[in-house]
Amino acid sequence: MTETNPAPLVDVHEALHAAQVVAFALATLAELRDSDTGSHLIRVQQYVRALCGELQKNPAYAETLTPAYVETLAGSVPMYDMGTVGIPDRILLKPGRLTPDEVAIMRTHTTLGHDALVRAEKTLGRASPLLTVAKELALCHQEKWDGTGYPKGLWAEQIPLSARIVALADVFDALISNKVYKDGVSHDRAVQIITEGRGAHFDPAVVDAFLEVHEVFRSIAVRHADTNADMQQKIEYMANAIAEVAVL
Repeated sequence: MTETNPAPLVDVHEALHAAQVVAFALATLAELRDSDTGSHLIRVQQYVRALCGELQKNPAYAETLTPAYVETLAGSVPMYDMGTVGIPDRILLKPGRLTPDEVAIMRTHTTLGHDALVRAEKTLGRASPLLTVAKELALCHQEKWDGTGYPKGLWAEQIPLSARIVALADVFDALISNKVYKDGVSHDRAVQIITEGRGAHFDPAVVDAFLEVHEVFRSIAVRHADTNADMQQKIEYMANAIAEVAVL
């Protein structure tokens, strides 16, 4: 009787890490298509961790923000903007103001990302509880506390907590980061803008947490700043993409 070698056991932690690497790699490709760099995702992940650490001190949020939830949220950050893959370069990379029709198309990146995850789950036979937060982020990261966001015009606590946290982290990084077409604002100016958005764009409690840890944000931004190579890659990609659009 011939013995067969047993199949090697799959290390669950290694499998999870591999899945996270793949998700981050795909998200980095998505970021390459717009004005952000791969370092943007690292910064937003760490801002989110800082916000969660402070919000855990608030009894209203402590029960939700368990260590497991925070890890899931941070791990889902790379997927929040994945829907931009479906936006045409002529709109995503347009240096000037978008027309109303172009704005409407641009806003579909929220539903594109969410629906792609839902379709993938259906294709593979079942929904994954681990993707609940990723779907929330993809769909709701552009919603605003006062109901003026999109795609659904959710307001206040109708917006998932995950999306309320990531919204602030994302906007802060967009404000302070240099783009191909504009320079970022100072840290102090970004803090002022975030503060002015308290109760309008942002959950007041998330803003209050931010004000307690904004110096941590400053340190994260410095530690993971975009390099010259990052910006050069971005410039070259956008130049090539715009040239292709012009030919078409």
